[in-house]
Amino acid sequence: MIFASQDLKIYSPQDFPAYLPKLNSLYDDLFSGGKGFRSQLVKWTSQSLSVPTETQKLLAQTIEFIHNASLLHDDLVDRSHLRRGKPAAWTKYTPEYAVLAGDYLLARVMVNLSRFGNIDLVQYTAEMISDLLEGEWLQDSVVGDFYIQLEQLDRIHELKTSSLFKWCLKAPLVASRYPNKTVIGLLEEMGSILGQLFQRSDDLLDYDVRNGENKAILGDLKSKYLNSFGTFVCRGRSRDEISKIVQSQSLGEFKLNLGGEAVFDALLKEFDEINSQKIKLYNHLLEKLKEQLQPSEQELVKFLKPLPDLLYWRRK
Repeated sequence: MIFASQDLKIYSPQDFPAYLPKLNSLYDDLFSGGKGFRSQLVKWTSQSLSVPTETQKLLAQTIEFIHNASLLHDDLVDRSHLRRGKPAAWTKYTPEYAVLAGDYLLARVMVNLSRFGNIDLVQYTAEMISDLLEGEWLQDSVVGDFYIQLEQLDRIHELKTSSLFKWCLKAPLVASRYPNKTVIGLLEEMGSILGQLFQRSDDLLDYDVRNGENKAILGDLKSKYLNSFGTFVCRGRSRDEISKIVQSQSLGEFKLNLGGEAVFDALLKEFDEINSQKIKLYNHLLEKLKEQLQPSEQELVKFLKPLPDLLYWRRK
């Protein structure tokens, strides 16, 4: 079974009442274009551990609701006019409706999880949402800070991005009251690494690196946000050098201000190597996970193994 984003729109009959047509229209737009990767991650984990199908659907809907709520709010905060190639919700339905729609999704998450009746799952999900919002707040606070350290961004990404990946791997175990705490701990660590790899790969798209999605070039930089790769290439440079780099208006100018194409390529190679070490750590944890899983659960290892290459190297 594959969960389509549109399928996940309804878990409870009360989720989207017919007497709120504008809300329904907004969600139809929102849920029609997503890849649903996070819900698939929930599904793969759940199926490997024999989590009941109805619980799988609840968890898959939960992560899609939370992720899409964050997109609704993100686009408004960032004043992004497009989402998945279509007008962002705040431009089509007004900023007020976008905020209310995001809030409503988060409220439905708590209603449906509360009815499920697992207080540990409710608490864990609430903590994840809190981490996500804290990360959003911190990221907004560093816009315009071109002297930020990579470690500071890593902290933001751990809250804003890794928290969702960790939830995808851990929530099925919490929901089913899985007894092996070592397995839970390993999956949390692996989810954290997946989130970091995804974020760093996404940041590279800004510099047209493995940019199969045709993301706008230097979009972050022009929004005065120095992402992880931008921070990496600016480390150790003087303020005058950094000021020149961040004022680049094109990728060619950016590379020139760095010192040329060869310097850019060398820095990219170094950045890739750092993240390759993270992939090695992930694979080490995967081997430890394999030792802990029951024979009937080993399918999970097969699902998890290709994820670092998929997320960082963008390999299909």
